[in-house]
Amino acid sequence: MRLRRHFHSEEATGIDLAPMLDFVMNLLIFFIITAVFSKELSLAVNRPGASSGPSSSSDTGSIVVNIQPDGEVWVDQRTVDIRAVRANVERLHAIKPEWGVMVIADEAADAGLLVSVVDQVKQGGVDNITFGTSTKK
Repeated sequence: MRLRRHFHSEEATGIDLAPMLDFVMNLLIFFIITAVFSKELSLAVNRPGASSGPSSSSDTGSIVVNIQPDGEVWVDQRTVDIRAVRANVERLHAIKPEWGVMVIADEAADAGLLVSVVDQVKQGGVDNITFGTSTKK
C-alpha cells in the first residue's frame, strides 16, 4: 500500500492585522501630536516693580488710588474707607471727566482688596482704569 501524502493547501484563515496596525499607528500619532500642543488653562501674573513712588492726581492727569500693604486705601492723597472709594471717585470724576483712574497697589497688598477697589471704581462710573505697583524703599 502506498502512503498517500495529502498536502492540503491551507488558506489563510486568520485575521489580516495590517489594517488594524495602520489604525493603531494613526491613533498613536494623533495622541502624541495633541498632547504636545495642549495648553494649560492658567494665567501667570507677574507684578512689575515700581521705578518711583506714588504720585498725586495733578502729576499724572488721572485719579490716583493707592493700596497700602496694611490694607489702607488712599484716594488722591487722603485715607478713605473701602466703602468711600466709590463716592470719592465719583466726586473727582465729576470735576475732571476726561481723567481715568490709576490704581497703584503695593506688591504686598491683598489681591482681594485690589479687586474690591476696582469694583468700587467701576461702580463710580469710570471704565478707564490703569494699574501700577509700588515697592517699599
